[in-house]
Amino acid sequence: MDRGIRLISQSFKAVRSFKIRTLFCVLSVALGIAAITVIVAATEGAYKKAFDIVAVFGPDAIMIVGGSDESHAIGQHEHTITVGDVDALRQSFPTAYLAVPMSAVRDVTVSYKGRKYQTQVVGSTSDYSRTWTWPVVEGSDFTEEDVRRFANVGLIGQEVARELFLDENPIGKTILVRNMPVAIVGTLSEKGATPGGGSLDNRLVMPITTVMRKLQNEAKYVQVARVRFLDQANLDGRIEETRQFLRERHRIPDEQPDDFRIFSSRDIIKFLVALTGSLVIFLGIVGLISLVVAGFVLANLFLLSVKERVGEIGIRRSVGAKRADILFQFLGEAVLITTAGGFIGFLVGVASSYLLQYVAEFPIYFSWKAFATGLILSWIIGIVFGLQPARQAANLEPIEAIRT
Repeated sequence: MDRGIRLISQSFKAVRSFKIRTLFCVLSVALGIAAITVIVAATEGAYKKAFDIVAVFGPDAIMIVGGSDESHAIGQHEHTITVGDVDALRQSFPTAYLAVPMSAVRDVTVSYKGRKYQTQVVGSTSDYSRTWTWPVVEGSDFTEEDVRRFANVGLIGQEVARELFLDENPIGKTILVRNMPVAIVGTLSEKGATPGGGSLDNRLVMPITTVMRKLQNEAKYVQVARVRFLDQANLDGRIEETRQFLRERHRIPDEQPDDFRIFSSRDIIKFLVALTGSLVIFLGIVGLISLVVAGFVLANLFLLSVKERVGEIGIRRSVGAKRADILFQFLGEAVLITTAGGFIGFLVGVASSYLLQYVAEFPIYFSWKAFATGLILSWIIGIVFGLQPARQAANLEPIEAIRT
């Protein structure tokens, strides 16, 4: 025990004594560990974001959006999904327990008692809150009768409620939506931000018939249909059946592409994981190269250090130090230096990750895995690349070392 404590103490003294060597080794290790830390944090962030997306989107849900992939790629907005399509889906698929059409109008000015606010107006059916698992916390939902009679009623999000009504209860009050009076019948619960960072609470939900006729001047087409299935495990099969069903309804020839797109939470996750994979590959190559370079820097500096300390090693061996003592002292110095590099690299990685999150809005999440990975890698670098110089120092003959 005493021998071990003395070895650690001597390692600390040597690390402090050879400041230039220590500085170069720490910096080289820190650069590689910083890159690895960003990789781990980005991977963790991507998976956490993926679970958040599944929770918000719904693991049993699909979204059907009008327009083909080609039209979307060139920025065209095609209207191909009809109210009739959504009704037909609801009737033809027994496992589709919810099929809801939706259309949205952005940047709509709403006002109440001189207070104005820009919001998004969403048109849907009375199943809107159910299909998004978004309960009405005050008042009540609008009804199918409201949808049939083009009623000027709406559900209000918490952000819009705060901006327009301050501390006043919005239930039963009438607001102006582009100078059209709309009665607030209910308020939605606080939802927070979208996976992309936008606010979900900045919206007014109204009957889709009202939005289509009075805000969009549209009688047939909707922008999106959202369908939820009971048999979640067979979601891929339901997606393919839905695709074939819509192709037949739209009378699309076999050689023609779809005039709609179907999304599930898995598609969004695949995109996010692919994006993360590109970052992981790039930073992984940089990190591994940096760590290998750091290892060679450490090994060469330690080999030089062995030559400079031949006399010290000879004296220690002559007064009773064993080969193992010399070996473990040099390995201890290497591990101490790389551990310091690991800590500094982790801090640099944290700072770099937050910068990446700020500049590119990339999902970053730190857990114990990022710190543990960096620390373990720094120890591996210290042991693997410090072993050869440590062996060389341990194998010096005492008499020859003292003579040198």
